[in-house]
Amino acid sequence: MAINQNHSFEDLDGIKCAIVEKNADQQRVDFLKSLLEFNNFTVVVVPSPPPKVAPAPAGTPPTAAPAAAPTEGTPPPPTAPPPPAGPTTFTVGVTDVMFNATNAIFGRLLRTRDGKVVTLAYWQQKDSVSKDDTPYFSGQ
Repeated sequence: MAINQNHSFEDLDGIKCAIVEKNADQQRVDFLKSLLEFNNFTVVVVPSPPPKVAPAPAGTPPTAAPAAAPTEGTPPPPTAPPPPAGPTTFTVGVTDVMFNATNAIFGRLLRTRDGKVVTLAYWQQKDSVSKDDTPYFSGQ
């Protein structure tokens, strides 16, 4: 059990993993897996469990009306369409249980393929290139 929400870990496919992100779509999984594997982390990806369905409210059960015999020339009553399939999402984890995405980003521990530091905007995929050209302090 995690101490706080920012550093959670679970068993994914029987492997103890630090959770990087839950309910990620396939594009996000591909991005994270590529970035984390480049930074020498072993990535585990499993499908997220389907969302829980709320139970029907307790009340009086609906009464069934007697079915009328279909007559010729009348179409059969419409059937209810099947519920739409939910989007496929995944849980992404790394086998290093000490990994914390927040600490890795703000601690400047992750690098892109071209050697630049991963920024928050790059991690969130708001920028396609990590723009880390502004130093936090000047060493002059």
